[in-house]
Amino acid sequence: MSHLSETSVAAPKLGNPAAVGLGAFGLTTFMLQLHGLGLIGMGPVLWLGLFYGGMAQVLVGLHEHKSGNNFGYSVFTSYGCFWLSFSAMLIASHYDLFPVSKTDVGWYLVAWAIYTGIMMIGSARANKVLFTVFVTLFLGLVTLAVEHFGGPESLATVSAVLLLITAGCVWYVMAHIVLGDAFGRDVLPVGKPVL
Repeated sequence: MSHLSETSVAAPKLGNPAAVGLGAFGLTTFMLQLHGLGLIGMGPVLWLGLFYGGMAQVLVGLHEHKSGNNFGYSVFTSYGCFWLSFSAMLIASHYDLFPVSKTDVGWYLVAWAIYTGIMMIGSARANKVLFTVFVTLFLGLVTLAVEHFGGPESLATVSAVLLLITAGCVWYVMAHIVLGDAFGRDVLPVGKPVL
């Protein structure tokens, strides 16, 4: 009886789903801040929130689950649902289906700030740039929540600047992943873990 000789067959290389999730979060966050600064209307933000920031990130989160990455699974799935729910909330409120007050949105932001604070602790085990993402995201959400509870309107601008920094850092981490793969080496260092 002949036996097939054992040959090693390399498993196909898989893409890193985080690159898409980071791109989706960065772009949608960037566009929302442009709206917050009065530079664009809400339409592009809602469509991105539904399809790129929302649906794409949920799919990325499910792929992170398959790779055993609990942090990526939680973050991408949750923030994907953030964008889906945020877009749906604004659309429903616009058509008086389920109107939301400024205070309602403030509590929504508080809840997401709490979640972000928890993830910020986890990001300290990844790298310095990702930790910066979560610090600026947390501060941006807190600042915006305070503005929604009656704080000065200037806090909305402060929040927009913080969240533009978030988007820039998110894109940097995305580029770190994509360009590292393209060049076969780390061309955009992200730093060692903070903790």
